[in-house]
Amino acid sequence: MTTREFEICFRRLYMPLGMYALRLVDDADVAEDLVQDAFMKAWIYNENGNEIDNFTSFIYFTLRNTCLKYLRDRHVLLGEDSIPDVGEEEIDTSFRDARIWKAIDKLPEKCREIFLMSKRDGLTNEEIADELGISIKTVKNQMTKAFSRLREALSDGHKPFFLPFL
Repeated sequence: MTTREFEICFRRLYMPLGMYALRLVDDADVAEDLVQDAFMKAWIYNENGNEIDNFTSFIYFTLRNTCLKYLRDRHVLLGEDSIPDVGEEEIDTSFRDARIWKAIDKLPEKCREIFLMSKRDGLTNEEIADELGISIKTVKNQMTKAFSRLREALSDGHKPFFLPFL
């Protein structure tokens, strides 16, 4: 694998891998560090002349093991069976989550803030309005705008989607 091919894989897989690691370790900063560690391991493996047939599978497997080691080192009690092997479902889920968060990041600032307060933080429209000092109608309008933009960004002309918030 050339440096350019590795860079392309890095750019394509970084955020989905971050979503996968976040589900395992439940800490965004740690997840990001573990993804970087996994890429470093893959880079070293590749630089040592080892051929990687399926880079996506390889990096997910490497990241899974990196996360397991992190959890074991912190004496988190879990059976290795509690973290499923990396399969298509886990990879697809991490790509879906990455697409959703990229779309959320593209929302206008106030719209994104209101949307996240509602969906991520579980606040009611009334609580959001009180906290931000705006009307409930404004909250509802911003939520409608957010859903419309997310539906447009994520639909790709396919079936409707739902937003999973972990």
